[in-house]
Amino acid sequence: MKSIYWLGMIPFLGFIVGTFFTNKVTPYVLGMPFFHFWIVFWSFLTTGILGIIYKLDPANQKGDSR
Repeated sequence: MKSIYWLGMIPFLGFIVGTFFTNKVTPYVLGMPFFHFWIVFWSFLTTGILGIIYKLDPANQKGDSR
């Protein structure tokens, strides 16, 4: 497995493992309870991480074969 694909574990850890530590309601961030903010934050961050994986993947560096 290519080492760049290990970046895909970061969102998993943020969503699954991070929610055990952020399951709080009292601090509000942008008008949302902290837990909801955490999920939205990682949704956007996952998009960025997957974009980085796409750009760095050598399979995507090849031109169109036509």
